[in-house]
Amino acid sequence: MSGLDADPFSGGRITQCPPPPPDQSEPSPANLAYSLTLPSATATPAVARATAMLVPDAHRLGELAAPVLTLVDELASCACWFTSAGESIYLSLRSRDDALRLIVYDGHPRHSHPRLAAACDERRRSHLRGVPRVVKACQGEWGFEGASEPARGTRSWALVPLAAARLP
Repeated sequence: MSGLDADPFSGGRITQCPPPPPDQSEPSPANLAYSLTLPSATATPAVARATAMLVPDAHRLGELAAPVLTLVDELASCACWFTSAGESIYLSLRSRDDALRLIVYDGHPRHSHPRLAAACDERRRSHLRGVPRVVKACQGEWGFEGASEPARGTRSWALVPLAAARLP
């Protein structure tokens, strides 16, 4: 046999066995893609920050380290605040369309009642006080919205243009 088999779980497609080796290329902005599922816990923002501290330098974006760490810390802290103990938050750092995208999902669904939604949005903004300042300095964008299916809760995000690594 040639190492190729029809995989009954892949709709009859032929899959290579063993699979091809992992990507051997050096880390760069183009292949920056990390995702973490973290418990909603007091230590989680520190764990997220420690992990994120490695990413900009590894991908030759060291100039973005300070803003990335601030954004990860605030987004993870806010997500933990809005997520019950025993549940998880999800953090994604990804380079796409010439921007570094930081996305955090928490377990708190958006309210359908307008006054409750407004009060909750204001509380969320108060937990994300540093995000607008950092994003503005990097000429980026940020926001939060209800998570799309199959996720539940709220999606908070920040976009930092990779060009911000070259800002004065």
